[in-house]
Amino acid sequence: MRWKRPSEIEWARVRRWFKPPRRLYFTRGGGFFTAGAFAIGLAAINTGDNLLYLLLGAMMGFIAVSGWLSEQVVRGIEVRALPPHAATAGTPTRIGYEVRNRKRWMPSYALEVIEPDGGRAYSPVVRAGHDGVVRAQRTFDRRGVYRLEAVTLATSFPFGLFIKTRDVDVRGEVVVWPRRDRPVREPATGGRKARRHGQLAGEAAGSRGEFRGLREYRPGDDPRDVHWRSSARLGLPLVREYERDAGQTVWLCLDLRTDDEDAADLAAETVAALANRAAQRHERFGMVTPDVTVAPGQDTPQLERVLDALARASFRRGAGLPRPPVPASECLLVTAAAEAGEWGDVYAVAGGGR
Repeated sequence: MRWKRPSEIEWARVRRWFKPPRRLYFTRGGGFFTAGAFAIGLAAINTGDNLLYLLLGAMMGFIAVSGWLSEQVVRGIEVRALPPHAATAGTPTRIGYEVRNRKRWMPSYALEVIEPDGGRAYSPVVRAGHDGVVRAQRTFDRRGVYRLEAVTLATSFPFGLFIKTRDVDVRGEVVVWPRRDRPVREPATGGRKARRHGQLAGEAAGSRGEFRGLREYRPGDDPRDVHWRSSARLGLPLVREYERDAGQTVWLCLDLRTDDEDAADLAAETVAALANRAAQRHERFGMVTPDVTVAPGQDTPQLERVLDALARASFRRGAGLPRPPVPASECLLVTAAAEAGEWGDVYAVAGGGR
């Protein structure tokens, strides 16, 4: 079994066991102020000057008040995660947190919510007995389901001398969909194969179906479908659009037999791109993996169901081939492993970088 490097979330979970419940850090100004207090204390001891003792007492009181007030800010605070419906890998997303102040009298000022990966959300004030919502921006590099387990509350209130922090448990998860904008070639139709190894760009193959009309060019369309005469007359690229049989369903089959993360993500992104294209064309499509079958549907709701299943797909060497409810010759197979069986078309992908 190949060793897998722990994620940042997993490292944060381990580090949390060794953290005290409260932590105090010096700011730059706080470090100078504390060093000055020590210097004045030494001078007062050496000289016996009452004025220096008074100044030392004032500075120590200043430090004590700062520590007490910062503790009151982070006490009695509850945090509830408000994750988005879904995020997309590589795209910044905002995660909301509801911050509730359980204290009866004292508001909490200058409060920060810090995520394990360093994302921050700031609230200037949460009044006693009230709550507020803050949002942190975060980017997930890969598809998957990310658990939200803890965040850190931090404040430099009132004087900015120290930063007081406290860990707070939260519960929730963020479902991260694969990208769906990867360029992929048109699939072969009519039961013909068009096998393409390595990169996904290539030529379309197979019959187009019954001609329906002209429409504006969209990224990913086959250049051979451009209707040059109409494009020149109207001054914008137009392509021929072909209509499938109304009862025909595009079945997308995903092979999970790989433990290469790059290849797995590339395969998931390929299925997502094919599903996105089908949704834009209002075609019926479904998806099959060895673990789950997404029943056929159309348009955006169906696309979201497929993307959600792709986010949760578990790639592994021991997985079997998908078993679609129709003959394999009528399906599209996306695989990062060795090809097997007779499929209508095969998109073979390879890892080794993103």
